[in-house]
Amino acid sequence: MLMTLADGRRIVIELARDFAPVHVANIVRLARTHAWEGGAIIRVQDNYVVQWRVRDEKTPPEGLVKTPPAEYDRPVAGIGFRPLGYPDSYAPQAGFSAGWAAGSDGVRVWPAQCYGTVGVARDMPPDTGDGQELYVVNGEAPRQLDRNLAVVGRVLVGMEQIGALPRGTGALGFHTDPRQDVPIKSVTLAADLPPADRPNIQTMRTESPAFHAYLTARAARTDPFFVHAAHGVALCNVPVPSREIR
Repeated sequence: MLMTLADGRRIVIELARDFAPVHVANIVRLARTHAWEGGAIIRVQDNYVVQWRVRDEKTPPEGLVKTPPAEYDRPVAGIGFRPLGYPDSYAPQAGFSAGWAAGSDGVRVWPAQCYGTVGVARDMPPDTGDGQELYVVNGEAPRQLDRNLAVVGRVLVGMEQIGALPRGTGALGFHTDPRQDVPIKSVTLAADLPPADRPNIQTMRTESPAFHAYLTARAARTDPFFVHAAHGVALCNVPVPSREIR
């Protein structure tokens, strides 16, 4: 999914269909009905999240599921899990599932709220959010949010654009003046673009030998700068590498 801001900033988001299919279906519907055109980024909280919403939350498109199920985790069966190999403070096991940083208890698996994770904003439970307001993690991983909000994607291109936005001056980083809002020009699904206009992004497979070598290097740095290797690594300190091919 490609989000373009009115000032030209470009954000490419990979959707997490395997983890939150109903929420993602809502987001697809919102994109295809152009609900985000005229919407805006309304919150920029330092070292936490950046949040945006559609143009008109009171008039959702036909077919939008207003209260999706709580898609905060799913069975590990059918998706698999590659252990990180190091202890985790937030889950019995940490690792990677379908290429996403994830926690697991051996039966269920859930995506971790790492830097660049896109989730669905919501009110107090039992509300689960319908996708009209989304956020992206813009700082140290708030893993306490794991299994508490629906994760619907991750930013593959453009986090540096998001990180450069001015911080909101209100409580929790919300904008206090509509003039602070950052307008959204468009949100488009890559599948709806001509092939020549689609983002071409490669992501390292987490089950590959190359990723194993990368993980090992992240846990025990041997390049000359380091005096002492840590021999350990946190889940969100192993971002899955991706690159855009132009």
